[in-house]
Amino acid sequence: MALKMRLARHGAKKRPYYRIVIADARAPRDGRYIDRVGSYNPLLGKDDENRVIIDAEKAKEWIAKGARPTERVARFLGAAGLWEWKAGNNPEKGKPGAKALELIKEREDKEAARKDAEAEAKEAAKEAKAAADAAAKEAAAAPAKEDVPAEEAPVEDASAAEDEKPADA
Repeated sequence: MALKMRLARHGAKKRPYYRIVIADARAPRDGRYIDRVGSYNPLLGKDDENRVIIDAEKAKEWIAKGARPTERVARFLGAAGLWEWKAGNNPEKGKPGAKALELIKEREDKEAARKDAEAEAKEAAKEAKAAADAAAKEAAAAPAKEDVPAEEAPVEDASAAEDEKPADA
């Protein structure tokens, strides 16, 4: 008979509570089990001491008898120092693929181009302001021209205006 150390679900809908049990591998998940060795409450915080409770003596005894834990239970036993849990997460699985890397590179290039354009615009604005300030200083430094009153219209213009008068008069 193959023994498994696994989780059996209890609790209400959307309020799970698991028992860590020793069961025949052929028995249903929530069905008949041989012995209960602990409990797991996923609703509690990860740092809560009551999240995983394991009876170490019973667990050692059943492991000696040949019970093999499932991956989740092996993780709990590994945290308790009762089992060497090696599987872990696959770090390669979380890395982005080739297409995602291309998109990331494009975004970085666009961001760099935007920052360069922004820096150039700031530099151009500084140069324009410096030129405007220099022009203002030159205008203030140049002597002010005196206002000369406008002279009357020249005599030639007046005679031309008389020549255009109709001959009837």
